[in-house]
Formats: sequence, structure tokens, C-alpha cells
Amino acid sequence: MAILKIETLGSEVLRRRADEVEVVADDPETARLIEDMFETMYDAHGIGLAAPQVGISRRLIVVHVNEEDEKPFALFNPRVVEAGKAKEKGEEGCLSIPNVSALVERPAEVVVEGVDPKGNTVRIEADGMLARCLQHEIDHLDGILFLDRLSPLKRNMILKKYRKQES
Repeated sequence: MAILKIETLGSEVLRRRADEVEVVADDPETARLIEDMFETMYDAHGIGLAAPQVGISRRLIVVHVNEEDEKPFALFNPRVVEAGKAKEKGEEGCLSIPNVSALVERPAEVVVEGVDPKGNTVRIEADGMLARCLQHEIDHLDGILFLDRLSPLKRNMILKKYRKQES
């Protein structure tokens, strides 16, 4: 296993729609990528990571929100198929935009469908932190950052803070 380089704000791969993945069950190369993504996520103290964040334009996410019954999982080609009407604001940060966070409003409940590493179709009904994490990571697959979900004023304040710490 290896810790991969996390792409940061300004990287072109973070702003592109990632490519769909043809899932081949038990593919050793894909299994290694998933292991490396989990190791990278844990090393950076994250709860989710999308393949574009490690420079790979593929529709793959790994998630482990560390809640009671939640086990770590990888999902290919995930998409939100249902979103509840109720919205919630919650603090979000991003491994690709280190040391900044903001309140982001998102649907409180979502249903996500995708494919697991064995090629099985998966349906996840999520709320709370899991719902937020899934939406955040799926956004990455579409070239969307949490900053894009903020008002222009708040986004500019955060970008200014980020650039100041980077210089």
C-alpha cells in the first residue's frame, strides 16, 4: 500500500467530470488503488476521498465516516438518485483545500446508487454525516468543490484565507 499525493486547489483534475468506470470484479490493479486511497484518506485524517483528489479521473470514492455501524466502503460510479427536501447546514472541509472549512447547506437525506468492487449494484440510504460525505465526494467526481456551494462573498473570504496560508 502507498500514500498517494493529494491534489490541491488549482489542480485541473479537480475541475473535470471524472470518467465512468467499467467495474471488473476482483481486478488487482483496482483493488490496490482502493487500498491506497483508503491509506491516503486515513493518513490525512479524512472521512472520504474521491479518485480525482489523487489525480485519477475515475468515478471512484472511498468512504469511512467512523460512525457506530458504518464500515469503510468503496463505490464506483456513485450518483444521488433521491434527495430529501429538508436541508441541513454542516461544517465541511476538504483534503484538497487544507486548513479551511465552511458551513455548507445540503439535503439532509439522500439515496445513492453505485457499484461495489465486486461488481454488485449498491443502494445506500443515508442521512447525517454519511449523507453529507457522499454528496461531497460525488461532487468531486463532477468537478465541484465545496467552495462552489457557498455564496460568492463567503467563497472569496475562504479563498483569500487559503491563498494567504499557501504563500
